[in-house]
Amino acid sequence: MTHIPRSADAIAADRARYEEHQRKGLNAAPKALPAPSPRPAPAPAGVIWAETVPGGWYYTCRLARGQSLRLEAGGLGGSVSLAAWSAADSSERQNLPDTCKLQWTTDLKKGRVVFSDMGRVLFSITEDSAGANDALSGGMPARAPFTPAFRSTRENMILATAKLGLDKRDLPALLTFFAPVRVDGEGQFFWNPALLNGDDWVELRAEQDLLIALSNTRHPLDPTTGPEVPSVRATRLAARPIARDDLCRTATAEAVRGFENTARA
Repeated sequence: MTHIPRSADAIAADRARYEEHQRKGLNAAPKALPAPSPRPAPAPAGVIWAETVPGGWYYTCRLARGQSLRLEAGGLGGSVSLAAWSAADSSERQNLPDTCKLQWTTDLKKGRVVFSDMGRVLFSITEDSAGANDALSGGMPARAPFTPAFRSTRENMILATAKLGLDKRDLPALLTFFAPVRVDGEGQFFWNPALLNGDDWVELRAEQDLLIALSNTRHPLDPTTGPEVPSVRATRLAARPIARDDLCRTATAEAVRGFENTARA
């Protein structure tokens, strides 16, 4: 293939279009996201099912549109990696690069949404006590540095996808909760333990019927040592009314368009 160099004017024009698009996106975002959710988590209402997910284990479920999934940390040392697919068509799955790009941030927390690879919204983050969620580095790789009986995130997710009737090729990039990964001035990942409290929690509202897979393992950047990982509580909650000015649905112009795409499907 012959490479055709682009002129400086063409490059500058592309850059100007990008900066204008970025300006519109940033100006449409709220001036400030809501305060973190209170700790400890209040007693849940409308419980459909509750499950304790031990350290090193996985969990799968189906969420109907409007239902929520609450995740409650049982202490420090565990992180919950999540993958989501449309239940109607599992070829539609979460897309973290698009999710971050469309919302102009990698800081996915209360008030943000997660998009699919078809530009539709899969779920909204409606509650979040810490904002310590990792959309960049994924979970523990196949070779976990713990005991042989301790499965890695990768191994858990392969088992979880099989249980859902899927294949490891269906796995998207994972969103990991209770994982305070940040990026320093040199572009290096680092772990900020000050963001975690041990009793943190999140709630995710399904914006379409979903298949969900979770893995409760230690994050590869977590400096905590030892094989023990605390259990996590996963609770499915019944659908609740959604306000017209719901922040997740109105925070950015891209989120508004994503919900319009979701409604048309």
